Amino acid sequence: MATAARSSLGRIALGDTALFVCDIQERFREAIQGFPAVVDVSRRMIRAAEVFQIPVIVTEQYPKALGKTVSELTEVLPKDAQVFEKTKFSMLIDEVSEFLTRRDDIKRILIVGIEAHVCVLQTTLELLDRGYEVHILTDAVSSRYALDRSTALHRLSKAGAILTTSETASFQLMGNTTYPNFKAISALFKEKKADSLPGL
Repeated sequence: MATAARSSLGRIALGDTALFVCDIQERFREAIQGFPAVVDVSRRMIRAAEVFQIPVIVTEQYPKALGKTVSELTEVLPKDAQVFEKTKFSMLIDEVSEFLTRRDDIKRILIVGIEAHVCVLQTTLELLDRGYEVHILTDAVSSRYALDRSTALHRLSKAGAILTTSETASFQLMGNTTYPNFKAISALFKEKKADSLPGL
């Protein structure tokens, strides 16, 4: 079980952080508000995670009906990324819980994906309850409807999750321009972006 303090200022660092990618699947492509932005930012973060050498956990909600993770993401997944199918709304299925138990060095989770008010919300609440610090990358989290997204994010912030963005989190992980791969990471955020999601 993680021991990150819930009163944390939201600092993150290499060595105790993982990236969770929640249910970014084909059948959601036409239904989710700002889906291209979710995919674009999630792709950027997966590429960054490989540079940072932080673990990537991907889930797929009932892929038999909802399709697999979109190809834009699968083509950039690191070789050691772990992909799990699920029917539970929370990502914390047995296999993910076992992974976190083995990796007791992980204290903080960055999360991207859909839907904000269902799977992202239930994953985050369960992680918080287990003592993890959760950073929700709001530029890569969405729902079908804006009200569901904004209500979920406000609720999760009240519950103790930290609302941030992909660029903020990535620059926190680097911490300094002397980071060996600074140019590679900063270049990711200079690439042309899909239209952004609305603010809160």
